[in-house]
Amino acid sequence: MQSKDKNYLALILIHILLGILIFYIPFLSKIYSYTILFLGIVILIKSQNKRNEVLYICSYIVGSEVFLRMTYGSPNHEFAKYGIIFFLLLGVVYSGFSKYALPYWIFLLLLVPSLIIANETIAFDVDFRKKIAFNISGPICLGIASIYTFGKKITVSEMGNILLLLGLPIISMATFVNLYTPSIKTVLTSTESNSTLSGGFGPNQVATIFGLGMFVFFTRIILFSRTKFIFILNLLIAFYISYRGFLTFSRGGMMTGFAMMAIFMFFMYLNSKNHGRVKLNYLILIITVVMSATWIYTSIQTDGLINKRYSGQNAQGIEKKDKFSGRGELAEDEIYMFLDNPFFGIGVGKGTELRTEKNGYVTASHDEVTRMLAEHGSLGILGLMILFFTPIIYFLGNKQNIFLFCFLIFWLMTINHAAMRTAAPSFIYALSILNIRFDDDEETLVHRKQIIKAR
Repeated sequence: MQSKDKNYLALILIHILLGILIFYIPFLSKIYSYTILFLGIVILIKSQNKRNEVLYICSYIVGSEVFLRMTYGSPNHEFAKYGIIFFLLLGVVYSGFSKYALPYWIFLLLLVPSLIIANETIAFDVDFRKKIAFNISGPICLGIASIYTFGKKITVSEMGNILLLLGLPIISMATFVNLYTPSIKTVLTSTESNSTLSGGFGPNQVATIFGLGMFVFFTRIILFSRTKFIFILNLLIAFYISYRGFLTFSRGGMMTGFAMMAIFMFFMYLNSKNHGRVKLNYLILIITVVMSATWIYTSIQTDGLINKRYSGQNAQGIEKKDKFSGRGELAEDEIYMFLDNPFFGIGVGKGTELRTEKNGYVTASHDEVTRMLAEHGSLGILGLMILFFTPIIYFLGNKQNIFLFCFLIFWLMTINHAAMRTAAPSFIYALSILNIRFDDDEETLVHRKQIIKAR
């Protein structure tokens, strides 16, 4: 076995062990979170961000966020978002930012009026900061991350390493979730999202991260499996993460992961020569077989309930009236809020407050698009347009970024079913506007000469 293969296997085994240790010794999760923060600071100060080390640090934070939340290891609920903001601001100090990042400065400024309105309309009590932070930390994180990443040059192999650091903590989470629910059929009684099968945490967030992890190891199968051993190892990891993701019974995250995979393959094909496409065909066949086997195995383990879940049926096979678990009603309420306050919106966090007064219990938004409309008004529409169109325009001058639309679709689909409750959509979006170039790395499975058309 080659030394690089040994190192890669060691990283995988360390993170499997980490999941086991935190399951049996829960307080280690706190130590884990502070270790990430401490080592991140040390690495960044020592390196002075000469090779965009801040992206590696932030990627690892994103991958560990939900795992830390479910194991009560986060210093606070928004630890990942605050951590990313902190590190990327340091990154800006060391490496600066592009003058062409102006759209994201504008996006941040568009958030200000709604914050002012919130300050005037929401009672300033001990929960005021939490109400604001819960809703605005995601957009602020996205804006700052995008200001840093816009136009930064990295290679495809460096992007592979960034994604690997995102995927490693997801392996730990999958290990923990497996230990948390050793018996599936005893806890599975319906087709609703299942927190017990999600490590005792929110299935929506868990599935979002598992879907992202599935994509990470899918790309490693295609681009970074140097040997048969690594190829099989990545296949097994992708299989298991997909399996655990299906078992959450939360559809959004997994459907997003598959959409990313489909887009990735489309752009690989689009930029491939004939010889490269032949290799891709073999890889796609193998991956299709593995993913089909994953679904069949999951179906067997759940007595077919997973099939009914994705078909919008209940356990008896009857089609549900509301296939979106109440999210449609929430979105409709926020559209009405926008129509009543079309210019500057109702203020950050006000939507949750109004729903609490109306229903008698707290109901947070699941859709960042309608939340932006309700709480930011027309400025929210302008902000969303900036976020959507800037990467597309940027792609016209950076067509080697085969990840751009994968990352953009992750952001767009995730904010439509899970808002920006995690740091993942903010950071992954920011990766879409990196200046990614193919290098001459001979170790990638599909060589540049086989993938990229002669220019």
